[in-house]
Parts: sequence; C-alpha cells; structure tokens
Amino acid sequence: MTAHIEATTLAELAPVRTFTTRSGTVLDVRAAFAEDAGLLATFFDQVSDEDRRFRFLAACHHISDAQLAPLTHVDHWRSESFLAFERTSGVLVASAILACDAHMNAGEIAVSVRRDFRNRGIGWAMLDLLGEEARKRGLQRVISIEDRENHAAIELERERGFLAHGIEGDPHLVMLEKRFD
Repeated sequence: MTAHIEATTLAELAPVRTFTTRSGTVLDVRAAFAEDAGLLATFFDQVSDEDRRFRFLAACHHISDAQLAPLTHVDHWRSESFLAFERTSGVLVASAILACDAHMNAGEIAVSVRRDFRNRGIGWAMLDLLGEEARKRGLQRVISIEDRENHAAIELERERGFLAHGIEGDPHLVMLEKRFD
C-alpha cells in the first residue's frame, strides 16, 4: 500500500497575523514566498495603472518577473514582503515590503492596495505593520520614496508620522522618513 502525501507549500505553513482596519475590514497577513509570484502578478493587474506607476516608479501595464522577484524572493529578515488577504473573501488586497540596508539601520518600505479596496484603512494597517517590523529588527528609521503626484500616499504617510524631504536632483520624487527613537 502506497501512502499519498500532499505537498505542503511554504505559504500554507507561514504564520498568519490578523488585523482589523479602522473601517472594520479584517485582514489576514502573512509573508510572501516564491510560490506567490503568480498571485502577486494578478494582484498588480488589479491595482490602478496610476498606483502601479507610483509603486514601481515607472509606467507598466503588467509587472515583469524582475519586478516581482524582490517581492517573492526575500530572506525574511533583511527583507520581508507581506500579503494581506481580506478575511471574508480570501482575496489578496494589499502587498507591502520592508527592505533593510546591510547594517540594519534603515529600511525602505512600499505599500500597494487593490483599487477596489482603497479607502478602507488597509494602507494604514500595512504601514503600522511595517513600522512594527522595522522596530523589531532594530532599525533607526524607515523611508518611502514617492512620486510627488502621489498625494494620497504622501498624506497617509504624513498622518502616520513620516516627514517629507525633497530628493536632490530629482524634482519628481519625495522621500518620506519616519524615525524610531
């Protein structure tokens, strides 16, 4: 008699954290893995063209494998990519990443939310998660690089305690910084 053992994926084994947004949306959040590349590609197809441009700082109709790789091939300490699923539907509604420098002093963050799930507090929840993860890793600060036209993200980050700075030599971008004391 041969026993049949189903393969278990890393995603199925990953710990899940639950967050409730200020609007009452319940999110199940877990780390992303290489096997999530297709899921993330589909997710970014459901992000508005403008939000995709803001996230990758380049216009694209569909993200490439090279753009997906940093979101799915992470070491889970120096870099971590999170996926947020709306609990009721199980739909992937947000992607967030924390990428730390080699000395673990600073990290760059980015958040994307599906267009049909915007204005539900998901961006706030993901920023709070990234801040918590940065503090756990002992970072002194996190930064976010934004297109100056991305008013929604800039305002959200300012509301979460980030300070805006111009980027010398690039009038189209702004750096938002949050320090942990």
